[in-house]
Amino acid sequence: MNIREAELKDAAAIQVLLEQLGYPTDDGFIAKRLGELSKLTDHFDIVYELNEEVLGFVSLHFIPQIAFEADYAVISFFIVDDNSRSLGIGKELEEYCTSLAVERKCKRILVHSNARRTDAHRFYLRQGFVEYPKDFVKFL
Repeated sequence: MNIREAELKDAAAIQVLLEQLGYPTDDGFIAKRLGELSKLTDHFDIVYELNEEVLGFVSLHFIPQIAFEADYAVISFFIVDDNSRSLGIGKELEEYCTSLAVERKCKRILVHSNARRTDAHRFYLRQGFVEYPKDFVKFL
């Protein structure tokens, strides 16, 4: 399998992927965040690697819920390289995240996707996701 937890050496490739989605970052920021987040037990940064090149990235969180016995899995970033889409990479990454969520006995996975990313929406629907009530955000 070409899927593994992200390492500090992946920071530059992850930065490029994030920029493809419109999330520019300063050099060194992703490496810093990878180092900080790798210490958490409820957070996983995952990459898809082929021939030593990172072609996909997922940031997955497990959030305890007071009203449920199980955690809630949340995918906050899900990116496949622009030039590597429709090769099954996203499907493999999503299925890997689902398997992690099942191992933790989660009953649901939430994924955030910008309204303008209609291709991504079709992908999520094919993977068994359903649209859910609106999210609201308050910027601080």
